[in-house]
Amino acid sequence: MTIRAQADVTIGMAGFGRWGRHIFRDLQSLGAAVHVAVPSLASRQAAEAAGAASVAAHVCALPEVDGYVVATPTASHAEVVEALLPANRPIFVEKPLTGDRESARRLVDRAGDRLFIMDKWRYHPAIRALADQIRCGALGDILAIRSYRLGWDNPHKDVDAVWILLPHDLAILLELLGHIPAPRAAFCGVPGRHGNDLLAILRDGTDGPQATIEISAHHPTPRRAVVVVGTKGTAQLADSYDDRIVVANGVPGRDAAEPRQIHVGAEMPLMLELQAFVSHLRGGPAPKSSARDGLLVVERIHDLRRMAGLP
Repeated sequence: MTIRAQADVTIGMAGFGRWGRHIFRDLQSLGAAVHVAVPSLASRQAAEAAGAASVAAHVCALPEVDGYVVATPTASHAEVVEALLPANRPIFVEKPLTGDRESARRLVDRAGDRLFIMDKWRYHPAIRALADQIRCGALGDILAIRSYRLGWDNPHKDVDAVWILLPHDLAILLELLGHIPAPRAAFCGVPGRHGNDLLAILRDGTDGPQATIEISAHHPTPRRAVVVVGTKGTAQLADSYDDRIVVANGVPGRDAAEPRQIHVGAEMPLMLELQAFVSHLRGGPAPKSSARDGLLVVERIHDLRRMAGLP
């Protein structure tokens, strides 16, 4: 094991794959020394070349650190987190918490307040701006939230696209509403391609906001959008990389005003959520999504999958 220069915050990172390399890059830029554990020899060599403080084949071989980031495939989250729990350090795990309800519940019971979920969309400047529009009353009473997460293919081979895409939109609901409404209906839109797309409807009671989520891995042209409709107006994030939201007051067909843009900045959500975790390791507040938030997302997905006839 090769040990490099130390920093004021040390992090043990499980995984160094396609997304893990982005996480590693941002952690380094935040001044953390990152020790990487990954089973693949090629990935260990890549991590060492990228400047990892140390590399190991298994998380049990990581040195003592201030906290951990888990960026392994979803199917391995429970096993990796459970291996890290004896160290009694904060753990930041990529969404979803796990790919099944039972293991998610077990982790929440065992980890307490030391486990957090990487829900980057809760840090997106535009999603936070939409939440501000809701909370200040500018849109009136919220009637509906619609989100679209459409793209091509699923590069994750351990779980289907529903497990990969749907957590993002449920986390957005959590940020916008402060909770995730109850599942009401769900179905798959492409016969014979179960797990690659889903249309879900969530709502509390008969007078709460209705949330409609459409996800799919069948769209060669991607689309990421969120629309919030209220009694006084509508606000929209039109694309995931937009540095603005669009707000329109009034009601279509009655008193609709011209849409206007509100600039929100172009800070990257991944960097912002990792900044929150590093700050927590330095004594700051906890990241946005707790383990119980992560469990709620897993439970909502479980219920929606059941409604859609998915295993």
